[in-house]
Amino acid sequence: MKIYTRTGDSGETGLFGGQRVPKDDLRVHAYGTTDECNAAVGVARASGLDAGLDALLAEVQNQLFVVGSDLATPGEHALVPRVSAAEIAFLEASIDELEAELAPLRQFILPGGTSAAAHVHLARTICRRAERWVVSLIQHEDEDVNPQILIYLNRLSDFLFVAARAANARAAKPDVPWASPRTASS
Repeated sequence: MKIYTRTGDSGETGLFGGQRVPKDDLRVHAYGTTDECNAAVGVARASGLDAGLDALLAEVQNQLFVVGSDLATPGEHALVPRVSAAEIAFLEASIDELEAELAPLRQFILPGGTSAAAHVHLARTICRRAERWVVSLIQHEDEDVNPQILIYLNRLSDFLFVAARAANARAAKPDVPWASPRTASS
């Protein structure tokens, strides 16, 4: 099977099930940004996370693939896995476990610290963009979008925030505090 098909040369792409849509369709933005988030998680994993965080993020990458396939498949299709409450519960349990090892936040923090933590923060911001595209898709499409996707992406961004903090803590590197201009001038 060749990697190129030439079917997208006119600016359209195929959804699972055969429907053709423009490459700038809201659905394509939503699953494309989810794919971008998955790639950013992969960069974070390659940036030197400890084994425990790497394993959590490996699971997230697999879950993001499900999110993407769910978004790329309008309507029902028996072969396509769908995002469910189980994936959301995994994220919530992981957040709770990671937060238990972290000092409470007392101020805003900037993305940074270790390279790995900065990459996890980048994945978080891409996740938020994917979430915004899904909101647009839900508001503007006639067809149903699995409501669990929006909840999953919302929870994933929370998880990635906590995972970035955990990456710094486990590397004995402090989070980077935001220097408020009001505090600095006082």
